[in-house]
Amino acid sequence: MTTQPNIVLIMADQMAAPFMAPWGGPAIAPAIDRLAADGVVFESTYSNSPLCAPARFAMMAGQQNHKIGAYDNASEFASTVPTFAHYLRSAGYQTSLVGKMHFVGPDQLHGYEERLTTDIYPADFGWTPNWLDPDGRFDWWFHNLDSVTHAGVADATNQLDYDDEVGFRTIRKLRDLARTQDERPFMVTASFTHPHDPYVARQEFWDLYDDVDIPMPTVGPIADDELDPHSVRLRKVICADTTHVTDEQILAARRAYLANCSYVDHWVGQIVDTLNYHGLADDTIIVFTADHGDMLGERGLWYKMNFFEHSARIPLIVHSPTRFRASRVATLSSLLDIAPTLLDMAGIEAPSAMDGHSLLPQLGGFEDTLRTVEGEYLGEGAVAPIFMLRRGKLKYIYSQPDGDQLYDLSVDPHELNNVVDSVEYLADVASFRSEAKDRWNMSQILVDVLDSQADRRVVDHALRKGRYSAWDFQPTTDATGQYMRNHLDLNDVESGRRSS
Repeated sequence: MTTQPNIVLIMADQMAAPFMAPWGGPAIAPAIDRLAADGVVFESTYSNSPLCAPARFAMMAGQQNHKIGAYDNASEFASTVPTFAHYLRSAGYQTSLVGKMHFVGPDQLHGYEERLTTDIYPADFGWTPNWLDPDGRFDWWFHNLDSVTHAGVADATNQLDYDDEVGFRTIRKLRDLARTQDERPFMVTASFTHPHDPYVARQEFWDLYDDVDIPMPTVGPIADDELDPHSVRLRKVICADTTHVTDEQILAARRAYLANCSYVDHWVGQIVDTLNYHGLADDTIIVFTADHGDMLGERGLWYKMNFFEHSARIPLIVHSPTRFRASRVATLSSLLDIAPTLLDMAGIEAPSAMDGHSLLPQLGGFEDTLRTVEGEYLGEGAVAPIFMLRRGKLKYIYSQPDGDQLYDLSVDPHELNNVVDSVEYLADVASFRSEAKDRWNMSQILVDVLDSQADRRVVDHALRKGRYSAWDFQPTTDATGQYMRNHLDLNDVESGRRSS
């Protein structure tokens, strides 16, 4: 084993831990199951901001969203924010990104030495929400329930086109690394967009569930007068308040979602097989995770954007049998912990600015029952910052316009009973409320978000006038050095590109 291991970070998009087998779910995913059986499974890992871009920015920086201005899917990820890719690259790693990271702004690398695909989502400010107009809709990018009502089978979709390329480029990159003369350790991020909606799957993966009893939502739709205010707003954001969905459509959407989990698993298997085939596995740590989950009809909600378990709880597996004994970890963890953990694995001291904590002690068997996970939701559907604290058996959620929520997951795993007014929990509520106000300057964060939204709307409007210069990443290939060219020796090309 090398002192600085290779690292492969595999990310799924919108993959909720409760649907995956290592966490008790029904998805058929043998490659992920093998990673779990031979690796370290974290039982309760959370997205710190259950929305694509802010979740990923917090993960890469290891810092809370409000500190780095990562509020929503159109927030710029500033070039001045150091990421784990910067630190690993400075320490001698070659760093490669394949697939989605939803970087917003002109910097589309953020420490990666190379990026092998473009992103699937735009890099500009067009998706900026407007908290000052909570009843307004941006129909061209807001969610609706078409994904549910049109769920089913297709051979090709926008998402499948993208992930087919991500899978191919990742395998090709690993093969290149197996035959490179570059002796640096590598860090490769392979980031897929599935099982993110739309809920449309290829026939071969759909057919895996022919004889599977696919569960309907454990908790069905809840009347608006019994929902928390944010859930009421989310129902409007996704058009769940005006769209009727049948049980057949819900079942089809859930089947397609599970089928797309199986599709991701197919590529995970290909990646693992490639590492094994080329003798890279023993020196490579695989980290498997996701940016956030999917409600998938639970409580009548779909997609993400809240801190309920299906939206916020994500898979996390660390696989390196030569380094870490297979185990399950009960200690709470989050995406904020990824950056300091990767640095720790590489022998790099994490900077004090990082809010996450290295999970290396947990990989060695140490449990921390006092660990607190914190979350911030600052995207569409909110009208003010929403904060979350999870510790022990309790989950606390607070937003100034909405009030408090407290759930005891040990007796209420489906989060149906807000015990904020229960005498038994009054001390817990007071303690969490005080802690939240100490952790966050809530009024200042609100001002910062509103100012950012206003500024980005002005910039976006201006940049769409006249000639438009896109920030979207443009992958380039130098064909003059590919395959055989006359400035190369054919014998060297053939021998140098062969890997047995």
